[in-house]
Amino acid sequence: MLRPALGVARSARGWLLPVAAVAVLLTGTLPAGDARAVVVRIWPVMAFLLAVTVVAELADAAGLFEAAAGIAARAGRGRVPVLWLLVVVLATITTTLLSLDTTAVLLTPVVLALAQRLGLPPLPFALATAWLANTGSLLLPVSNLTNLLAVERTGWSANTWAGRMWAPALVAVLVTVAVLWLLTRRHLRGRYALEPAGPADHRGLLTLAGVACLGLGIAVGAGVPPWVAAGVAALVLVAAFVRAEPARLTRELLPGRLVLNTVAVFLLVAAAERHGLAGLLHRAAGTPTGTGLLDLLRTAGVGTLAANGLNNLPAYLALEPAVAPAAVPGAGGAAHLLALVIGVNAGPLVTPWGSLATLLWLERCRARGVDVPPWRLAGYGVLLVVPVVVAATAALYLTG
Repeated sequence: MLRPALGVARSARGWLLPVAAVAVLLTGTLPAGDARAVVVRIWPVMAFLLAVTVVAELADAAGLFEAAAGIAARAGRGRVPVLWLLVVVLATITTTLLSLDTTAVLLTPVVLALAQRLGLPPLPFALATAWLANTGSLLLPVSNLTNLLAVERTGWSANTWAGRMWAPALVAVLVTVAVLWLLTRRHLRGRYALEPAGPADHRGLLTLAGVACLGLGIAVGAGVPPWVAAGVAALVLVAAFVRAEPARLTRELLPGRLVLNTVAVFLLVAAAERHGLAGLLHRAAGTPTGTGLLDLLRTAGVGTLAANGLNNLPAYLALEPAVAPAAVPGAGGAAHLLALVIGVNAGPLVTPWGSLATLLWLERCRARGVDVPPWRLAGYGVLLVVPVVVAATAALYLTG
């Protein structure tokens, strides 16, 4: 009796956010015009989420992640610390060049399959992808949507952005790796046995899935809108599965609940901003009057708190006018804008909804049968967020 009741309770909780969003619309708390503006702003993100989830699920069904796990296992030569460092390097490169969402969706299943195949604890490998998907997203504009918004605000080129952010980006990655190693080092010792990989059930599907994922990454890196690249890759794989394994094409491929909850979060935040949240955040951030270390830490800290409480994208959009009030901020405004980016990129690792990448990561973990309790995610996140945000902001100050 207890177990079914708990299942019903969890299911009901899963609908709380959509129900609350409908309530603010029906009551006029969020006017229809504002709601339309929110939907117009976020629909490419939602389209990407839908398409890239289909890509990940079908690539997994084709055996791509198992094959990639086998390659990584052989590269590690049986040594667990070497294998973990390979995952760290791969997560950093993928995030920097292809975006944090790509790391969360496409790399996470690889490392989970790797750990499960070798009988290793999955959490140290999974956390590497989750954390570096966020903290590793500072260097290039394409690494994170917030970077693109900030570049649009400043009018900088990609080279100018990288020139200002290389030190915070490097420090953020190094601190992340150090903290993760300290927290999980007891699981990263010894050796593992290499097992020969079995033959793929459908080698054609496996090859096509690899080409689709590689093409998705290259297209995003080349500047194609992520939702377009993911949509094309999803259509290609769906067409292939229609011919080869149509039974795999089920409704479970689409992350309907995740999309509904994400849209609901944006609508609820927009309603809260309209009724005082924006002013509260502006007062918390303050008007930038100096570019000292404590001034920048205040901006980064407010960004971190807002991102964990709301979500990093709406937090950035709400705080941007406060920390960089001019259309093209000067030196002081630019420094605070970069500090805000550090907070909303590297900071949202305490709450599951802090960033879309973390939500996508959790979905991939669940799909692989890996349960990450929220209390553990929050506890580990606090231990990382404080040093990584402080150190990255200090690097920004010292190199500014």
